Amino acid sequence: MSLNKNKISIYFSIIFFSWSFSQKKETTVDSTKTESLEEVIVTGQYNPTSIKKSVHNVIVIDRKQIDQVAANNLADLLNFNLNLNIIPNAQTGRSTISFFGLDSQYFNILIDNIPMVGDNSFGNAIDLTQINLDDIERIEIVEGAMGVEYGANAVSGVINIITKKAIDHNWSISAYVQEETVSDEYELFNKGRHIQSLSVGHNINEKWMVKIGANRNDFTGFLNNREGKSYYQNDGLRGYEWLPKQQLNTNALINYKGNNFNLVYKFEYFNEQINYYDSSVRANIDTDAQTSNPSATDRIFTTNRFINNLNIDGQLNSGAHYNASLSYQQQERDLNEFNYYILSQQRSNETDETYQSSKVLFSKGTIGNLIQSDFYDFQLGYEARFIEGFDTQATGNVTQEDKTNTQTNTAFFGSSELNLSDKFLLRPGLRYEYNTMFKSKLMGSLNARYLMDNGFELRANIGTSYRVPNFEELYYYFVDSNHDVQGNENLKPENGFSAFINLKKRSWINDYSLVNNLKFSYVDVTDRIDLAVVNATPLQYQYINIDKFKLWSTTLENTLRANQLSISLGATFQGISRINSDEVNGNDDFLYNIQINTSASYFIEPWDTSFSLLLKYNGAQEQYLSTDVDTDGNSIFSKAKTDPYSWLDASVRKSFYNNKLDVTLGGRNLLDVTSVNVNNASSGGTHTTDSSSLLLGYGRSFYLKLLYNLNF
Repeated sequence: MSLNKNKISIYFSIIFFSWSFSQKKETTVDSTKTESLEEVIVTGQYNPTSIKKSVHNVIVIDRKQIDQVAANNLADLLNFNLNLNIIPNAQTGRSTISFFGLDSQYFNILIDNIPMVGDNSFGNAIDLTQINLDDIERIEIVEGAMGVEYGANAVSGVINIITKKAIDHNWSISAYVQEETVSDEYELFNKGRHIQSLSVGHNINEKWMVKIGANRNDFTGFLNNREGKSYYQNDGLRGYEWLPKQQLNTNALINYKGNNFNLVYKFEYFNEQINYYDSSVRANIDTDAQTSNPSATDRIFTTNRFINNLNIDGQLNSGAHYNASLSYQQQERDLNEFNYYILSQQRSNETDETYQSSKVLFSKGTIGNLIQSDFYDFQLGYEARFIEGFDTQATGNVTQEDKTNTQTNTAFFGSSELNLSDKFLLRPGLRYEYNTMFKSKLMGSLNARYLMDNGFELRANIGTSYRVPNFEELYYYFVDSNHDVQGNENLKPENGFSAFINLKKRSWINDYSLVNNLKFSYVDVTDRIDLAVVNATPLQYQYINIDKFKLWSTTLENTLRANQLSISLGATFQGISRINSDEVNGNDDFLYNIQINTSASYFIEPWDTSFSLLLKYNGAQEQYLSTDVDTDGNSIFSKAKTDPYSWLDASVRKSFYNNKLDVTLGGRNLLDVTSVNVNNASSGGTHTTDSSSLLLGYGRSFYLKLLYNLNF
């Protein structure tokens, strides 16, 4: 591909300028004081430690950043990170992530190091809009294969959500309301987004703390050019472009702290209801009475999820540190389908079905610090999970007994840390995993950290992980007179390998601190699963292991902090190659794209007011699509180009009455992005294209959040 020279020049100018600035004369600072201000992280660590001492490069999104943008769920928050894209679906209401060019099946989402149950998955392919952020202390993102620590599906990394487990006062009560427009659509009850939340925490004594909370999120849908639920003309305009949905999150937590022992139990209940209003309207004309009673086939999708997490950690008299987790999680998705009479608002022919179910029993434990040595340490651990579930949309029209499947996974893992010097740390690790469906897998990793002089930090990571096939790939069944598409229970897991190198530079210039972070990434996935023709006559498709995926990228992130000002600027340049071994005319060329992000925040202390701005540019992205066939019936591929777009958010947050009342006013998607064009080159000629669009958002929206804190 011929790259745009201006974009390359801009990209490398950013690298040169930022790196050159960091080499200016530095003033001496108190390193002890500096380290005390660093965030403490836990993901992938033996013990909680500072970012500087971590063997992994960890990106932290703290509570301050979450509050500044009034983020209610994970989809509100992650849109501005490099190498990460939010993928929304207006009709299902789901939002998932593409991370280093791989979809959400290739990384794990954890809550306090425990994977989260989702739609026929455990830890991956989670709907981000279902993860509420009210009870979150911080979010830790680790890039690169984390198979040794977290097992299957941690090919591109993990996102670990750390919840609040302590309060600073005897009683802590917080409540807020948030009103938000959906594009230019807003009414107090019937249009827009309406959120209410309440949280109550109490320190019973020095050892016991309890906390409960609830959050209601009512997204009333986005009409755009549609006419909503009550419209009864059969012209395709009934319903919504983005479906309405209502969510209820509740949680309860009990925390016990002993001298060398800590126990945390957390319960969560989540309910979601998505309303689908069919655009096809039946007139139902009564010729005798000269009347009509228009109706449509409407649906209500309901999700219920229960999470019970128990975590115990402590220290033995010998100094060894242990951690054990036990979790039982359950999720069901129900479909209520009925004939809805629009004028009379009555229902008929109503059916109810549970079309998806997942039940998971999970346990994980580790023990480390067994040897009291400054030079050598090691950690041993186990993990076990039992999964039972079904998805009738994937398995076809089968009986209840046939559609339920089970899977058991047992793993043992270990790693060691070699402190070869005060600056050089080496951590090799291995994980053996046995799965009743996919047999044995062995994963390995090697991590290194070197703290150099003048504020330089070098980290390197190589590791392996794998992705297990999902329900659709294993059990999909759709066969009629015109179609024959089937899953494959004999699929093998996909194998992933990644290598990451990270060079960080910390600088202090008078009252300014500057962090430059240069990263090089490589990801390779083999035995990728895709649909392929397995029989020409009659035409039959089946999921098989035929594809490959490769990515390389270079990323530069820069953060400047001075007193109450923080500015960041970053860019990433990546190339992706997708290879289909079954295609005669397939092309494995690397296709390139660029992302640039920047953010700024400023706090005016006399006003107790902060301002923030977030901007991300997503460059044009190309991919190969089948547009024709040759004389032998093999697909011919041509490039499809998704146009570039930018995302901009801004907010103002002010506190009143000694931080008892916080008011946040802001705007999302201020550049008013709704969809971007996808231009598909066709075989009709050199200049012939076929354009479609990719729906990304519902346009420019504004919000107002009022938060009240009562502590005593």
